[in-house]
Amino acid sequence: MSKYIELAQALRLAMENGTYKAGSRLPTTPELCEMYQVSNTTVKKAMDELGQQGLVARRRGSGIYVKSTSSLLGSPRSGQSMSGQMTGFSAEHANSNVVVTSEVHGFSVEHPSQKVATALGIPPEEFVYSICRVRLTDGTPRNVEYTYMPLNLVPGLLEKHLYGSIYRYLEHDLGLKIGSAHRALRAVLPTKDEAEWLKIEPGSPLLEVRQIGFLDDGTPFECSTSRHTCEYEFFVVSTY
Repeated sequence: MSKYIELAQALRLAMENGTYKAGSRLPTTPELCEMYQVSNTTVKKAMDELGQQGLVARRRGSGIYVKSTSSLLGSPRSGQSMSGQMTGFSAEHANSNVVVTSEVHGFSVEHPSQKVATALGIPPEEFVYSICRVRLTDGTPRNVEYTYMPLNLVPGLLEKHLYGSIYRYLEHDLGLKIGSAHRALRAVLPTKDEAEWLKIEPGSPLLEVRQIGFLDDGTPFECSTSRHTCEYEFFVVSTY
């Protein structure tokens, strides 16, 4: 086994057992070289490997940090992905002739559950936006989205923004730069409300995508679950 793979596995184990907690900075390259008796090149390749797995993020001028993914999505495995080209539903259809619209079924400010708080790297005492909406193309329902975003990180979000692209509001109005996403996929059955909203039979399968979205500095800004009808096509491009 290659040295960098051994180092990546050792660091991943240290993340899983809590030695390096979500949101914490990893030791510097010289420190890792000394700790594991490896070269700079080995450390760099190990960091690249962990980045491809969606476990760490580089912050300019600060170092490499552990991402907050394990509590919601678990360790990377089959059915999970790290996408370095994160786009929203509106952007996915930007180059087509379809009209993208939204139906808002819930919008409130509340305290997050412990699971959501951990995924977003915030204490449960803070507030998050809780959003439920259906996305449509040319009037046909395509998915149901359940989204949580930190109030402090995304100030001024209004219900009117939910009928368009929330990501556009983040980037164009707030000046935030969306980076990557860690996703887990599985097949599920719709709830009674979801079947009604999506205009499908109760037994029709949906593709569920659980996601933690990160800004380009590695800060979690979104914890979401979206449930897509069978026409949905999912594409992944992994980069670091």
